[in-house]
Amino acid sequence: MKTVSRTMKPFFIIMGIAVLLSTGCTKSSTEYQTGTIATDYSQSAHWLSIPPTLYKADVFYLYPTTSWTKNNTTSMICAVDDSIMMADAAQDFARQASAFDTAANVYAPFYRQDNSSPENRLNVIAGIPTTDATAAFDYYIRNFNNGRPFILAGHSQGANIVCNLLSGYLKANPQVYARMIAAYVIGGPVTQAFLKANPHLKFATGPDDVGVIISYNTEAPGFTGVNPVLYGEIGLVINPITWTRNETLADTTQGLGSLFPNKKGVWVRIPQYADARVDTVNGVLICSSADENRIAILDSLSGFPKGVYHSFDYPFYYYNIRQNAANRIQKFVSR
Repeated sequence: MKTVSRTMKPFFIIMGIAVLLSTGCTKSSTEYQTGTIATDYSQSAHWLSIPPTLYKADVFYLYPTTSWTKNNTTSMICAVDDSIMMADAAQDFARQASAFDTAANVYAPFYRQDNSSPENRLNVIAGIPTTDATAAFDYYIRNFNNGRPFILAGHSQGANIVCNLLSGYLKANPQVYARMIAAYVIGGPVTQAFLKANPHLKFATGPDDVGVIISYNTEAPGFTGVNPVLYGEIGLVINPITWTRNETLADTTQGLGSLFPNKKGVWVRIPQYADARVDTVNGVLICSSADENRIAILDSLSGFPKGVYHSFDYPFYYYNIRQNAANRIQKFVSR
C-alpha cells in the first residue's frame, strides 16, 4: 500500500518570492479588507506551500481550523505564525490538499483564523481570516498564477472562506473567475440562498462540468443531533463517488480508495472504505459503511458529535477527489 505520512509536506518547498507576473487589472486585496491590515504575502514564511511549476493548472488551498486555545468559548484570532496552527495545517495538507498534487501545482497560504465556536462564527470568519485569504489569493494571482486555470479547495473554516472568495473577489474579478476550473467547498454548506445571491456561481451537476462548486458534509445514517459545521443550513450536495446529485447509493465497489490511519498514525491508502448517498432533505452526504464507533474513537479530539464524519470528508473519498480533479482539469484545458 502507498503510505501518506501524517508529517509529509508535499511541495512544502519555499522558493522565495517568484518573478512578478502581470495578470491584468484585478482589484487589489485591500479593497476587500474589513478594517484590518492583511498579512504580507510577499514574505515566503507566510506560505505553507509554494510549489515548483510542474502542471498546467493550479490549486489554491485553505486548510480547516488548526489553531486551538484553552478557552474555545471566546472568539480568538491566532497569529499567522502560530506554531500549533502551522504544524496541524501541514498535517491537513497531507491528507487533503495532496489529493490534487498529481495533477496541479498546489499553493497554500498560512492565514490568521478563528479558533473558537461562537454563535457568530461565520461573521468572525468573514473578517480577519477572509481578509488574509483574499490578500493571499490576490498575491497568488498577481505573482504565481501566470494566467493558468485553477481550482479553489478548502475544508471547514477554509471552505467557508472559499465561499467568501467566490462571492467577493471572484465576483469582482470576472476575468479571474473565468479561469476557475472548480471550487471544492467541502465541509461547509453551500445553499440555494447563497447561489441566488450570487448568480455568477453554479453548483456541479456531474463529473465533467467546470466553473462549478462541489460540496458535501458527511454524516452517519440516522444522525439526529446538531452538526456544528452546517450552521443550521440545508446545503446542496454532490456524491463524491458518482459525482451526481440524485439519492442513489454508491457502494464501496464503485470508489477508488480512501485514506485511513494505521496503528502508527500513518495515513495509508486502503480500498474504498466509505460508500456515499446524497440526502437532499437534510442536505448532507450519508456514509453507511463506516464503523461509527471506530470513527468516533479516531476523531475523539475533534469535539464533533458521534455520527458527524467531518474530519473524514476528504480521507473517505481521497482518491475519488484526485481522479475527479484531474478529469475536470482535462475538460477545462481541452475546451
